[in-house]
Parts: sequence; structure tokens; C-alpha cells
Amino acid sequence: MTTMLRGGRRMLGRRARTLCAAGLGVLLGVSASAAAQVSPPPSGVEARAAAEAKDTRELVVLVHGMGRSPASMWLLARRLEADGYRVLNFGYPSTRGTVAELGARLARRAGQRTGAAPRVHFIGHSLGTVVIRSMLAQDPPERMGRVVMLAPPNQGASAADRWAPHLGSMMPAIRELRTTPESTARTLVLPEGVDVGIIAGARDRKVRVAETYLPGARDHVVVNGFHSFLMNRTDVHLLIARFLRNGRFSTAAPSASGR
Repeated sequence: MTTMLRGGRRMLGRRARTLCAAGLGVLLGVSASAAAQVSPPPSGVEARAAAEAKDTRELVVLVHGMGRSPASMWLLARRLEADGYRVLNFGYPSTRGTVAELGARLARRAGQRTGAAPRVHFIGHSLGTVVIRSMLAQDPPERMGRVVMLAPPNQGASAADRWAPHLGSMMPAIRELRTTPESTARTLVLPEGVDVGIIAGARDRKVRVAETYLPGARDHVVVNGFHSFLMNRTDVHLLIARFLRNGRFSTAAPSASGR
């Protein structure tokens, strides 16, 4: 009797395993067939490229200053997006590489992100403005828009003269911002046909107002601000918006207090 029961259990066990194997085979077969018919979802980069290929908003590329990061331009980016622009907040290692190398990197990134934008504008702060000028000299976008420079050391900066001997090994680009006639900041030539507007800070202790002027620039305005957070001021945002639309600042800075 015991032998018969054991034999029955073994037979039931074999049948159960057979049925499970068959069911698993069917399930796997269906899954494999379904997987063959479904394409893998696009990657984040591919999805973004597809969206930008259809996005007809103008693109604004933001370029931060020395020792800073895209976070320093975050508030300006949000304001520009609210104005209806698509924004690329470009990040780069400001403590490594030459201005020419950084300019080439900016050109590549802007080219990758242009998509269907009818125009590509650039806004830079401090060192970022010289990086933009290097990009313009090397490889400007085909659909080049306007450029706004915030506290640009276009004639070099006395502060760079003072600090280059001490920080030049850690921040090579600072040597290119000196006021010597052969410095990069003073020798880069602005291409014809590019609308450039300059916003300087009256209380800027890093780049003096007189050091911000650039031959060929279309407009220049001075606001009652400091260097580091010039891009966060309300009046500066209004001036930027005006220049991107019209290629001109107003004859005087807006009356906003500029927080």
C-alpha cells in the first residue's frame, strides 16, 4: 500500500512538473514574441533631440563666469523660459583649459542643442563673455542671434593682473584676462554683423566699467550693481529681454531696484 502511494505521488509530481514546464514555455514564448514586436524606449538624449527638432522657440545659451557653475545662472534661465525662450544653461570647467578650448566646447554644445530654433542667442557673465567671443571667432552658429555680456572684461581686468601670478596655475584662463595688449581678452575681434549689448555694474570691483567696452558693440548700459550676482537683478533681466527682442537697451536703465 505504501509503495503504491509513493508511486502515485511520484507520478503526480512528474505531471505537475511537465505542466509547469509547458506553461512556462508558453509564457516565455509569448513574452519573447511580444518583446520582438515592441521597440525599446528612446533614451533621454534621443527623446530630447526629437523634442528639440520640433521646438521652434528661439534658443538662449547661458555661459557662467570663472569659478562658478550653471547654478549661478539658474534664476536668469527660469526668467527667460517664462519669456518664451528655450534655454541651454551651459556648464564648463572654468579652472581648466584655455579660452580657445572652452570656446570650441561651447560651439559644439550649442550646435548639438540648436534643433529647430530659428535663432541662437548667447548671454555670458565675466569669463563666460570672453568664451563666447572665442566661439564667435572660431565657429559661430549658422542661425546666430544676439549676445548680451554681463560684466565682461573686454579690455582685460586689473583684478586679473593682480591675481594671475598667484592663481594662474590653478585657473589658467585668468592669464588670458589681463590688461596687457597681447591678452586674449584684448585681441579677440568681434565678427561683423553680430549684435552685442553690454551691461556693466557701477559698483563692480572685479571688472571696472571702463574695462567692459568693446569696439563693434551695439549698445552699452551701466546698472547700480556688483559683479557676482549681476545676472540675478530684476533690472538686468528687463534689459536683457529688451535687447534680445530689439537689439537695443533703453536710453536709461529701468527704474526697478534690482534685487
